[in-house]
Amino acid sequence: MLFIIYQIRKRIQWQTTPGGWDHYDIGVIITAYQQMDLVEDAVASILKSTYDNYLIYVVADACDITGVSFKSDRVILLRPEKVLSSNTKSHFFAIENFRRAHNIITIIDSDNLVDPHYLSEIANKMEEGFDAVQGVRAARNLNTVYACLDEAGDIFYRFIDRLLLYGTGSSASLAGSGMAFDTEVYKKMFRNFTASGAGFDKYLQYQLVNQGYRIAFTSNAIVYDGKTDNPEQLVKQRARWINAWFKHWVLGVKLFFKSIFRLNWNQFAFSIMIIRPPLFMLAFLSAVMVLLNLLFTPAGLLIWTCSFVFFIFLFFYALDTFKAKPSIYQSLKQIPRFMYYQVVALFKAKKANTLSVATKHNVKAYK
Repeated sequence: MLFIIYQIRKRIQWQTTPGGWDHYDIGVIITAYQQMDLVEDAVASILKSTYDNYLIYVVADACDITGVSFKSDRVILLRPEKVLSSNTKSHFFAIENFRRAHNIITIIDSDNLVDPHYLSEIANKMEEGFDAVQGVRAARNLNTVYACLDEAGDIFYRFIDRLLLYGTGSSASLAGSGMAFDTEVYKKMFRNFTASGAGFDKYLQYQLVNQGYRIAFTSNAIVYDGKTDNPEQLVKQRARWINAWFKHWVLGVKLFFKSIFRLNWNQFAFSIMIIRPPLFMLAFLSAVMVLLNLLFTPAGLLIWTCSFVFFIFLFFYALDTFKAKPSIYQSLKQIPRFMYYQVVALFKAKKANTLSVATKHNVKAYK
């Protein structure tokens, strides 16, 4: 349904291309936790930006910064005295140490590389009147089958949860980095936030949509993100993500009923996205339903057949839309192995935040 609505809207909407909005002062926040190996590359990529009005704040939480220095006066290195172990605390630590009053902040992970036009595209989207913008997190590495499958899944979610949702008049989901906000709006969203662990972006996106904001998506603002390249890393990362879904899906239920009473399409479509389980869980639930239909209501199998056909069509349409590389297509035959490790992660989800606070990235994979 989203796909059909998107195709209709795309043909009737007037497309605008704003540009040159350098009056936005952007604070770029890079968060690092216990690992500084990739920060230098992230900073170097931002310094190549075609946009000029910005400063970079590197928050080195629990990091050894001995010998770390940046030659550019655009870069401010911050090291909290106490370990923060939190994305949002790191963000606010940077905000509290802003050298000037930036009216936009954008959040970048330490393993990201930033496209030279990223800041310009963010500013362009903000000029359209949005207070929250999500860009594209494309793969920085495709060195293993796990990294390729990670990117395949990310492309699918990018297509459904960002391009289609935003393109149909709802909001794009947030991805944790490669996103930008009006500074005051961001501070307002976390005024009463006390939770810890993974999922700050899930809470943030709910608060934005719940309070009437619409999150924009632009495929022209690109950061290159490190993908999980080994099973151990995959299990820890997915365990945290699954844990975050279990913690936040009830917010989707609340938003769903609110949207019904208010007849609000933005909140309605977005609430369905929040409620929907992770893809591998959805696959298992679908298999159970097919079995039940086979035993009790065989006529229902026609609906499931159509659903699976539509899903496969949209999956490959998404890969084609975002120009997936041949290695990603070749990795698809390993999907059962990838799903197995996600099942393992499901059973570790309850204690996910004790496994690791942040994903440890294989530096060699990005060389």
